[in-house]
Amino acid sequence: MNIAALVPFLLALTLGASPGITGAGTGPREGEVRAVSVVPAAGSVDVVIDLRGPVEIQDFTLANPARLVVDLQGARLTAPAVLYDGANRGGVKNIRYAQFRPGVVRVVIDLDALKDYQIERRDAQVRVKIGSERTGFEAWSSESASPPVEAAAAPAAARAQPAARRGGQAARVATPTPGTETLTIDAYLAAHASESVQSQAPRITVTWDNADLREVVAGFAAFSGRTIILSKDLKGTVSAEIKNQPWDLAFYAVLESQGLTANVLEGGILQVIDKRDLARADSTVPVETRLVRINYARASALVPSVQSILTKRGAVVADTTSNALVLTEISSRVNRVEEFVRGLDIRTPQVSIQAKIIFVDRTDVEELGVKYDLGSQTQFFNQLIQRPDPRTAKPVDTNGDGVPDAFVPQGNFSPQDVVVDLGGNSLSAIGNADQQVVNPALSLIFSTAIGNFNLTTFLQALQRVELADLQAEPTITTIDNRPAEILVGDRVPIRVIDVSSTGVGTAPPRATVRFEQTGINLRVTPHVTANRQVLMEVHAENSAVKPASVDIGFTFQTQQADNQILVNDGETAVIGGLTVTSVTVTKSGIPFLVDLPIIGKLFGFSSETEQRRDLLILITPHIIDDLVTPSTGK
Repeated sequence: MNIAALVPFLLALTLGASPGITGAGTGPREGEVRAVSVVPAAGSVDVVIDLRGPVEIQDFTLANPARLVVDLQGARLTAPAVLYDGANRGGVKNIRYAQFRPGVVRVVIDLDALKDYQIERRDAQVRVKIGSERTGFEAWSSESASPPVEAAAAPAAARAQPAARRGGQAARVATPTPGTETLTIDAYLAAHASESVQSQAPRITVTWDNADLREVVAGFAAFSGRTIILSKDLKGTVSAEIKNQPWDLAFYAVLESQGLTANVLEGGILQVIDKRDLARADSTVPVETRLVRINYARASALVPSVQSILTKRGAVVADTTSNALVLTEISSRVNRVEEFVRGLDIRTPQVSIQAKIIFVDRTDVEELGVKYDLGSQTQFFNQLIQRPDPRTAKPVDTNGDGVPDAFVPQGNFSPQDVVVDLGGNSLSAIGNADQQVVNPALSLIFSTAIGNFNLTTFLQALQRVELADLQAEPTITTIDNRPAEILVGDRVPIRVIDVSSTGVGTAPPRATVRFEQTGINLRVTPHVTANRQVLMEVHAENSAVKPASVDIGFTFQTQQADNQILVNDGETAVIGGLTVTSVTVTKSGIPFLVDLPIIGKLFGFSSETEQRRDLLILITPHIIDDLVTPSTGK
C-alpha cells in the first residue's frame, strides 16, 4: 500500500503539482475536517481525524525524518489551528495539519521511526492505526488543546466548551513544537561557547535593563550594518548583560530568549519571526522539486552537506547517471538551497607535485696482506709454492742435439703432500697460509735464499671504491584533496613453499608465487589553503631487490619517508634526510708479531670496509591556476 501511494506522489512532484491532487477536472467536494486526535488502542496508537461529508484519502511515507502524510481530498479545514504538545505518544512525536491547497487538507504525523500502519474509514472518522507497544499515554485532541496565540484573548468559558463536548477531558496548555523550546541568553551562549571562540565576527559588549525588543534589534542592525526587520505584532523586553561576544551569536541568543528566530531573505535581509509562526508556515507551504546539475563535484558527495540545511519536509537524492541532485524543499526555501549547492559546486584547484629522491651508496674497501713460505727441496709444506716431484722426472733433451742429457720432473707435489725431514738441521714453516685478498689489485712475490732454505714472501693489496648514485624525479598532478600515486619499478616474483602441504609418500611440497613491487613510489594528498599554501600528506619510497647469502634468496632494500608538511606555492622542502655510515675493520696474522707497531702489518692481513648511504627526499608543489591569460599563456 505504501509503495503504491508513493508513486503518484513522486510523479506529481516531477510535474510540479502537489501530491494528493487527482486532476484538473476533479471538482471540490463537500467535506470538513473538524478535529485531529491521538488516542491509545490495543497494540497501536491511533490518529483519529473527525470528518463531516465525503472525502478521498491518499497517504504516503517519507524518511529522514520518518513521517506519515495523509491527504484528505475534497475537504476544507474547520478544526482549530492548534499546536501539538510535543509529547511522544507511542512513537508519534508531532502532529501538523493545515489547508495544504484549496480542497486538500494535509495531516503530517512525525514518527520516531517508520512503522506498519493501517487506515480505516468510518462514517465520520478516518482512523490511522500505527503499530506500537507503548500505549500507556494520555490522549490528545485538537479540540481539548489550548488555542493558538492569536486566540489567547478569547473568553475562558468559550475555550473550555469543546472539552466538555469530548466527555469532560481537561484542557491542556500547548507546549512548543519540538525544536521551538526557548533558552535563556546565558544558557544559549554557554551551549555555543565553542562557536564563540572560533567566530571571526565583530564582538559586542552591551547591557540592557527592560529594553524594548525593537530598540535592541535596531542596535544590532546599527552595529552589524545588516538590514533587520521585525514581523508584525512582535513585542517584548530584554534584560541582560553581554560581554565580548560575537554580535551574531549574541543576536540569536536574544531571539532565543524571546522564542523568536531569524529568517534570511533575499539580499541577506534578516527577518525576525516567531518560532511558532515559522513552524506553522513551513507546514502549510507547498514543496517544490528541482533538478540541479553538478559540474565539478560528485553529486553523491554533496548529499550530506545539503541535508544539513533542509527542513523536515525537504529531501535530496543524488542521480549518479547525470551527476545531478534532485532537491525537494518548501517553495520559500528552495532558491536558497539551490544557491547553497551552487556554492559547493566550484572548480577544484589542481596541484602539480614534483618530488626528487636522491640516494647515494658509497663503499670503500682497503685490504693488505703478507704471507710467507720457508722450506728446502727436502723440507717444506706444499701449500704456497708448487715444488717439482722428482719421482716424475724423465730424460729431456735440453740442448737440442736429439740426445737426452738431463732428468726433469714432469709434475709437482700435490697440495696434500707435506715433506718435512724431522732429522737434525731441518726447518719448514708457512705464515698466513690460508689468508688471501679476493681479486687483489697487486700481487707481489719475493724470494730469497737463506742457506739451504728458500724464503718466499707474497704481498697482496687491494683498494676498491664503489659508488651508486640514484636520482629519481617523479612528478604527478592531482586535484585538491584527492590522493594520487605514481609508481615506476619491477614486480619481483617470490616463491613460497608450503611445507605442510607435503602429501603421503614422495609428493613434493606445494609452491606458490607472489609478487613484490619495487622501485620508485610517490603517493601524495594535497590540500590548498585559503592563503595559497599547500598542506600535503606524502609517502615517498625507493626500494630494490638484492641477492642474499642466506637460503631465502634475496632481500629488499627500502628507503621511505611518510610526512605531513605545509609549504608555499613553488617552495621546495626537504621531507626526508638520512645518512648511514658503517665501518668494518678486520685484522688477522701471526700472533705477537701482527701487534707490533708499524711493522705489524708485515705479519698479517688487514681489511677495512666503509659503507656510506645518503638519502635525501625533496618535494615541490605548484598550484595550477584556473584562469589563463590569453595573451601571455600564463
